[in-house]
Amino acid sequence: MRSVRTGTWIRHEIEIQRSRFITTLAHTPTEEDARDLIALVREEFPDATHNCSAFVVKPNKLNEIGHSNDDGEPSGTAGAPMLDVLRRQRLVNVTAVVTRYFGGTLLGAGGLIRAYSTSVSHTLERAQIVEIRQLDQWLLQVPHSYAGRIEAELRNRDIHIVNVEYLETAHITCAVTPAAHHEFASTIAQISAGAVTPTPLPPISIEVDVSD
Repeated sequence: MRSVRTGTWIRHEIEIQRSRFITTLAHTPTEEDARDLIALVREEFPDATHNCSAFVVKPNKLNEIGHSNDDGEPSGTAGAPMLDVLRRQRLVNVTAVVTRYFGGTLLGAGGLIRAYSTSVSHTLERAQIVEIRQLDQWLLQVPHSYAGRIEAELRNRDIHIVNVEYLETAHITCAVTPAAHHEFASTIAQISAGAVTPTPLPPISIEVDVSD
């Protein structure tokens, strides 16, 4: 899955035929978060001609939810093209709200579709797009005497380290793809001379930057 990085909140404005189009775009992991953002923008711009919106969210293990709202613009000329931009980018857990202040010139249906889709596209160009990867977590309990060496070996092999805690033993939490289980177990056996056995933990989602 692809999304914008967690914590993303971007605002970008363009002007077309003296109409102002102000886009607010944010990472929203749930439908409630998406609707909260839409309500917040409406409260911020109560005098706007329109506050059109679109969001796509995919809660854990649930179906994707997509929604759009034209907010008084001609049907299909605002929210739908905004949603189409998000879906063409294959994004989830993101909401866009485009606030329009009418400039006195009618744009027509085609002009509105271009204006709203361009507003979202230009704002997305300013966002960091990430790939959401589901990884399995493994706990390594390592004696302090060689924990530093084990951690260094893991980092040198580009194994993702989620956390390191020094308790009675060093607890090193790693995350790997399901396909890499056997290779990971073999690596741990090799670098610990068979002294460390990985313990499974619940899966984790991580965000990896992607280049568009």
